[in-house]
Amino acid sequence: MPEGIKLLCGNAHKVLATEVAEYLDITVCDTTVTNFSDGELTVQINENVRGSDIFVLQPTCPPVNDNLMELLLLIDALKRASAGRITAVIPYYGYGRQDRKVQPRVPISSKLVADLITVAGTNRVLTVDLHAGQIQGFFNIPVDHLYASPVLLDHIRKRDFRDLVIVSPDAGGVERARAFAKRLDASLAIIDKRREKANVSEAMNVIGDVKGRDTIILDDMIDTAGTTTQAASALTEKGARRVFAACTHAVLSGPAIERLNNSVIEELIVTNTIPLDSKKERCKKLTVLSIAPLLGEAIKRIHEESSISSLFV
Repeated sequence: MPEGIKLLCGNAHKVLATEVAEYLDITVCDTTVTNFSDGELTVQINENVRGSDIFVLQPTCPPVNDNLMELLLLIDALKRASAGRITAVIPYYGYGRQDRKVQPRVPISSKLVADLITVAGTNRVLTVDLHAGQIQGFFNIPVDHLYASPVLLDHIRKRDFRDLVIVSPDAGGVERARAFAKRLDASLAIIDKRREKANVSEAMNVIGDVKGRDTIILDDMIDTAGTTTQAASALTEKGARRVFAACTHAVLSGPAIERLNNSVIEELIVTNTIPLDSKKERCKKLTVLSIAPLLGEAIKRIHEESSISSLFV
């Protein structure tokens, strides 16, 4: 890599940062992130960053608020250390689901987080599979929005599926599922779902032919796995031969692992935008694919001021 590029990370996902650094043939900068006894965070960058092109890799995954605060403090420290350009690399953008007002007197939290990241001193953002594409417009700085589809598609193409059907677990994911189905020359099905409240959903009907066919439930993230496991049950009731699931962000909070272990889903294919070591031990159905080459290539092209549009697929 050309001189002048540096990669930093907080405590959120050091394994992914190390993988990206290996792809770029650099080392992760020496950074100290500690807590005072009352819980306050403090950070220190232990290398000279003056004039450097800095990339801070920090998904805002659970614990969301701690990881977000680490990101903000790292950016502020870099700005005050006269870094040349600061790019926040956020593989998983926390608060992304709160992108609009769905009830009276509620915040648009993803906009607030975008403002915080910008005001802290960020010059550019690199992220993967935002929950809603319009979140890019919440930033007044350039946003490079990557998709994990090349990583997932490459894995799925190597598998032996019979009469494959890509299933959207709700109406909002139809565009994503249709794009996958087109690239795989597969059919499309949709789950008609009604959500009573946050993290609680009820799968109702299956729109499309799945009888005797292999199915993959595709979503951008899986949190408590209620939607995914209910969709899997609905597909089985309609005669699906086998049921798989795939997503970019495996949040897997609350009862998610138990639900997946007890479900008819044979395999959950995910990427490592969120650290999953402990969860992989508890859920043997997890297949984790690395997003590091995709992020590394994007970082390389951003640093070289070359086009990255070919990665937006």
